[in-house]
Amino acid sequence: MTEEQPLVSVVYCSTATKPLSDGELADLLIISRRHNDARDITGLLLYRDGEFVQILEGDRYDVDQTMARINADPRHTDVRVLLEEPLHTRRFADWTMGYQPMIAPSPGEVRGYRDSFDDLRMGDHDMMGRALMELTMWFRVRESNTRISA
Repeated sequence: MTEEQPLVSVVYCSTATKPLSDGELADLLIISRRHNDARDITGLLLYRDGEFVQILEGDRYDVDQTMARINADPRHTDVRVLLEEPLHTRRFADWTMGYQPMIAPSPGEVRGYRDSFDDLRMGDHDMMGRALMELTMWFRVRESNTRISA
């Protein structure tokens, strides 16, 4: 991070132009992690039913270049930046791209269930912030449980 290139976080969502197989997702992750490592970008990616939510952290220039590449990627449509903010320290410093696939419960399967992915689409800044915190916490818990059981 430099004064000319401050550290930023960008959260975006997009829709896959076609459902991605596990192999296609694995290939996407390999290439993206290599790209992010070379540019010192950290963050996480969530994928569910053809929808992506990603958090990118890094110098402004590198994050902007990565977002331009994502916007031009034919695998994505409806790319929308949900939140952009300056950072003092990285939240995902250890991950060039943490990843978790997600499976949503069927409607009515869980009483009182609220879908954080839906909250991101609502456009309400408070709901988006809360949904991002929930998704980030969910990811961190899953990541730590994976390490403990491995």
